[in-house]
Amino acid sequence: MDPVILICALAMSGLSILTLIATSDAYGTYYYKMQIAATAVGFTAMMVMTFIDYDALISRMKYIFFAATVGLLILVGLIGEGSYGNNNWISIGKISFQPSELVKFMYIIVYALHLDRLKDRINHPLSVLQLGAHALLILGLVMLTGDLGMGLVYLAITAIMIFSAGLSLWYFAGVLAAVVAAAPALWPHLSERQQMRILVGFNPDLDPLDVGWQAIASRNCIISGGFRGAGFSGGTKYFSLGEGQSDFLFAAFAEKFGFMAAFLYIVLITTMILRILWIARGTRKNYATYICAGIAGMLLAQSAENIGMCLAMLPVVGITLPFFSYGVSSMVSMYLCIGVVQSICAHNKKYYFERENG
Repeated sequence: MDPVILICALAMSGLSILTLIATSDAYGTYYYKMQIAATAVGFTAMMVMTFIDYDALISRMKYIFFAATVGLLILVGLIGEGSYGNNNWISIGKISFQPSELVKFMYIIVYALHLDRLKDRINHPLSVLQLGAHALLILGLVMLTGDLGMGLVYLAITAIMIFSAGLSLWYFAGVLAAVVAAAPALWPHLSERQQMRILVGFNPDLDPLDVGWQAIASRNCIISGGFRGAGFSGGTKYFSLGEGQSDFLFAAFAEKFGFMAAFLYIVLITTMILRILWIARGTRKNYATYICAGIAGMLLAQSAENIGMCLAMLPVVGITLPFFSYGVSSMVSMYLCIGVVQSICAHNKKYYFERENG
């Protein structure tokens, strides 16, 4: 196992639980108790994944992973429930889970296999169409649930994986040019509220009493914390946070423990991402490199978006901060992804001096 990744994951989970305990006067004791349980389940899942040879598992389960990915997303589209226009949760009795969180690691694995199969002709137009169709199928199913934040994460995962596989930058430039060209034509067809949500995402002061209030409340929390923070029992701004225990827990953390603590989280997640990319360089399988790249991309996208929206600098799209925000589905999913990386690391010494062709 890679000790750096393990220490970073446990440290971030510990900071999360500490913050949920410190804010339990506002959010209740339920959240930190469930976060402890989720961390324990996730850690166990990671350990199990570590001891399993990823290559043996994936070779036997690849079709099941693909079927489960599509099946779960179709299921949540049919019977999902949620709020704020999202129908991305499935409830079974008193148990609720978010399939798009749990599907991420399976999507990364299956897409990595697809990239590996086409790696020798990755820039052929037919290969690009196949990879695009695969990605659009999953992305479209995610977007049908109304979960824009998760859709952006899947898009980032896909972009980073195909970049790591060697897709020409001309394709990226072409897609970017098409989006820029289409934006003026699409803008008038958006409702006034949709337009406002986009504008307020970058400047919440345009609508401080409605669309922008959540981002402003989060920003005020971070400002209130200052350099040293209000302390474990201090602070009051976090009481006004919407979803302060989940999407905006970073803001409450910054108010309680200050800039230095917030910077510590950034150091931990950055260290984890860089370590995963370092492991990606020396894998014995090409598709293992793509898996590591996808997981690193996921962590980068979610961290940047969540911290950006907490600072009121990016649109509020409802996305969790890795290993930190409250959420059983999110926490277990993160540890599963790290478990795959740990398996790649742990079973990488079968071949010492060269990479396999498969």
